[in-house]
Amino acid sequence: MLKDGFDRVIDYIRVSVTSRCNFRCIYCMPNTPFEWQPHEDVLSYEEMFEFLRLAIDEGVKKIRITGGEPLVRKELEVFIKVLSKYNKNLDLALTTNGYFLKEKAKILKEAGLKRVNISLDTLKKDVAKKIVQKDVLEKVLEGIDEAIKVGLKVKLNCVVMKGINDNEITDLLDYAKDKGVIIRFIEFMENERAYPGIKRVDSKEILEEISTKYNFKELKKENEASKYYKLDDGYVFGIIEPHSEDFCKSCNRIRLTAEGYLIPCLFFTESYNIKEALRKKDIKKAAEILRDVVRNKPEKNDWQEEKISDRAFWETGG
Repeated sequence: MLKDGFDRVIDYIRVSVTSRCNFRCIYCMPNTPFEWQPHEDVLSYEEMFEFLRLAIDEGVKKIRITGGEPLVRKELEVFIKVLSKYNKNLDLALTTNGYFLKEKAKILKEAGLKRVNISLDTLKKDVAKKIVQKDVLEKVLEGIDEAIKVGLKVKLNCVVMKGINDNEITDLLDYAKDKGVIIRFIEFMENERAYPGIKRVDSKEILEEISTKYNFKELKKENEASKYYKLDDGYVFGIIEPHSEDFCKSCNRIRLTAEGYLIPCLFFTESYNIKEALRKKDIKKAAEILRDVVRNKPEKNDWQEEKISDRAFWETGG
């Protein structure tokens, strides 16, 4: 079992299989050029698996595949199948923008994927084009439908921004409710790559907007990032507050980037390079680095009011 210095059990790893993405969302990577990554800069699936096998043996129960956009990397389903075969009880999840899901959902489900989180920031075609900087909404909605159809457990993620999509909060909730899936509204996390001028809608404002249409009550917080709320009719939605200390208290995760960096905290600059150990097949060294990362995981994130993160979220999977 992996425990950090604050007695939190670390049993969840987010793995970014690529920092590339086919979207250019204004709150993430709007001005980043479409780059080709040299093969030698990125961990192979085999190298990632060697590390994850070690982590699973140390007690990791959940692995979430992220990016960038993970589905731009070829043969992801093969990687998922290898992980699923190694441990059938592993909670295997994927975070995606949904663009390729219509073609990939069934293949991923058959490979062993259990859950998928899909970004959906708007139901309006013109707003989606403004946020993503390309026409994507129809394909994303088709991907959501296909993921539900093949039996994946689906959650929707919505980053709420003032003056852009904050007038769609109840519409998005109703869409998710009609689909029978959970939606989580996420407070925008300030970062230096985002377009200037984007303003966060905080959880209080989100709840106030929902209260104009629905009555709800807060549920007891479990060991995860979201706070969940239940409507009178039983539907559950969530809110993620990445700036709050409460978000950190239950943090049970670390992150592995495609380039081989282990990151103990999303909003923290410190990281540990594990690539060399993996390429030398030095599993003992890799295990030492893993334990060091967990041991040195900070109590809380390094966010401060008006502070802007220099972390590239597309490299760490958010």
